[in-house]
Amino acid sequence: MTAINATMVKDLREKTGAGMMDCKAALNETAGDMEAAVDWLRTKGLAKAAKKAGRVAAEGLIGLAAEERQAALVEVNSETDFVARNDKFQEMVRTIAADALKAKGDLDKLAKGKHGGGTISVADHLKEMIGSIGENMTLRRTSYLGVKTGVVASYMHNTISPGLGKIGVIVALESTGGADKLKSFGKQVAMHIAAANPQSVDVAGLDPAFVERERAVLTEQAKESGKPAAVIEKMVEGRLRKFYEEVVLLSQAFVHDPETTVAKALAATEQSAGAPIKITGFHRFALGEGIDRPDSDFAAEVAAAASGS
Repeated sequence: MTAINATMVKDLREKTGAGMMDCKAALNETAGDMEAAVDWLRTKGLAKAAKKAGRVAAEGLIGLAAEERQAALVEVNSETDFVARNDKFQEMVRTIAADALKAKGDLDKLAKGKHGGGTISVADHLKEMIGSIGENMTLRRTSYLGVKTGVVASYMHNTISPGLGKIGVIVALESTGGADKLKSFGKQVAMHIAAANPQSVDVAGLDPAFVERERAVLTEQAKESGKPAAVIEKMVEGRLRKFYEEVVLLSQAFVHDPETTVAKALAATEQSAGAPIKITGFHRFALGEGIDRPDSDFAAEVAAAASGS
């Protein structure tokens, strides 16, 4: 009988996309015959992952795992929203989010870590789910925030189950102030971020290249006025301030009270919490943002399905 080694298991995984344990079992069942092992996996419905890996996965779920002083987000994609309503898929995303607390924002570490503290990695479990459910799935991204003192607040929009939804936000508030005040205000800020989608906490946090591109556009627009260079410069600076009010968290109008800014709401909360509060960072995940979705002809797809092609 052929001895099964790690190289054989690796080769079979690359051929089929099946999970490590399934590949090992297939080789054991077929006495190390690679082609027979591929067929064995196919009969079990476990060799589908590799074939489906090229299909666009832009649906799925955002997963959130939160404790008082740390929280993590993950985005796990599927091809259809139907799969996002599958209980097994939801449980997988919820478990991966919990695993993400240990990975602390490192996607590679998360993928290689043990799924739910079990025997196989998150990446291998995902491949097994692809074979089981029959759709391409991807672990797209993760983020993490933690504080030594204060709170990490969170919010999930379009929640379909605890910790699962379409838009997830985590925001870190460092402070020695009253915990209840921090939690309440932190939740409000997280909800604000979900709605307003700021790009940074403050002006200093903006990408300089991003600001320069905006400045260049505003300058060209101002030049069309035909006014002197000194006046144009003042016009540009004024328009940049308006731009900051749109994209900088502390400068935005607070969605819970549009008559004030987030910065002023923060200052008011510092008074009631009894200590300074610093928003040290935030992350906002919206499902599928930035994924190129191919144009599809729905009528043609229905016709193809009807014809069996």
